[in-house]
Amino acid sequence: MAKQQANQMRPGQVIEFEGRRWSVLKINIMTPGKGAAVIQVEMRDVKSGTKKDQRWRTQDTVERLTTEDKEYTYSYADGESLILMDPETFEQHSVPKEILGDRLPFLVENMVVNVRLIEGDPVSMDLPDTVVLEVTEADPVIKNQTATSSYKPAMLSNGVKTQVPPFIATGEKIVVRTEDASYVERAKG
Repeated sequence: MAKQQANQMRPGQVIEFEGRRWSVLKINIMTPGKGAAVIQVEMRDVKSGTKKDQRWRTQDTVERLTTEDKEYTYSYADGESLILMDPETFEQHSVPKEILGDRLPFLVENMVVNVRLIEGDPVSMDLPDTVVLEVTEADPVIKNQTATSSYKPAMLSNGVKTQVPPFIATGEKIVVRTEDASYVERAKG
């Protein structure tokens, strides 16, 4: 365990707070008009899966737990669990679906994922930064609409809604960020 300043927390880290282990999901640094900035942290209890929002001042310290990172290949979902395979031993491991939170739809078969472990227990999971998905629904291009104009809504093959540039049509494959489903570029090839 190591102490670190609250403003050094990053998503995916695991901290100890009030005697429990929490996986950091989202961080928002808020600077009020007066006074010091505060860090609003959305975190999930590693054992129970309960989510909690907690605020710290930037100068507060938190206990960061030492984690071990291990790569696995995602095999399939089984009820509330995700079945991962160790690429070295071919052993199968099960982790709860909640470990991914909002990013669950971006998990695809045979994807290589990074799992953070504390004493052998999976506490968080990282997906690749981007994934290629097909646009299953997109509004048609409006004539005389310039490429610089606003993005339009689109539905991805994993059921997630996103915003795409006007030139992207239904059936095209695009690269999106797994963190927030934002459009990156057209998929190559």
